Amino acid sequence: MNSHLRVATEPNGVRTITLDRPDRLNAVNPSLAESLPQELDAAAADDAVRAVVVTGAGRAFCAGLDLRDPAMGSEASLPERLDPLAWVGRWVLAVRRCEKPVVAAINGPAVGAGFGLALASDVRLVSSVATMAAGYVRRGLSPDAGVSYFLPRHVGAARAADILFTGRDVSAEEADRIGLAIAVPAERFAEEVASYAARLVAASPTALALTKRLLTRSPDAPLEAHLRDELTYIKQCFATPEVRRAMEAFVAKA
Repeated sequence: MNSHLRVATEPNGVRTITLDRPDRLNAVNPSLAESLPQELDAAAADDAVRAVVVTGAGRAFCAGLDLRDPAMGSEASLPERLDPLAWVGRWVLAVRRCEKPVVAAINGPAVGAGFGLALASDVRLVSSVATMAAGYVRRGLSPDAGVSYFLPRHVGAARAADILFTGRDVSAEEADRIGLAIAVPAERFAEEVASYAARLVAASPTALALTKRLLTRSPDAPLEAHLRDELTYIKQCFATPEVRRAMEAFVAKA
């Protein structure tokens, strides 16, 4: 197991991947950048896994790039390390190609690449004491990790521009209000995350996978093509044991 990740799978099929560099606020170094996509791909391929929760150890979700990690090398070599898509862009791709629900359990600050990881996830549950921020402009940088792709899709172009241009913190209350995340009381955070994940794994895995596929495609799909996809996928669902059992139960009650 990678020393910077903890992975656990509950009997109900919930796999929790914990970024485990609490002394560095789970900031991204080369090892973490490499290992997280591998674990997400492994979860996607494991039939025993029904849903994935990504969270952080300690008091942070992920503080972004760890510029002080010795493995990062000199400031002069850093740009070469980011090219091409060998960096946190692979996190985003791994989340999106996983056809199982991915929940970001944002227990503390999610900044930069950590913000990107949260944005790429299907659902964001944010502790009431946590904050999120792009933060790039505060270091003279433009965004990476899919932040400029996903943020406008979640909150609209104007709000995204405000958050990106200022680099300001977004509170859990604001995130909930603007539809960016679902705020959860800090004192019940672990229990609420577990309860939410349990609801996901109780659903049909086929229905969840096809629903995620539709949601992923919907922003760019022409309406007529999307309607055809919906019809194709719901026909696939009708062939599953879950739907047959539901139909039989409905008929029995009639």
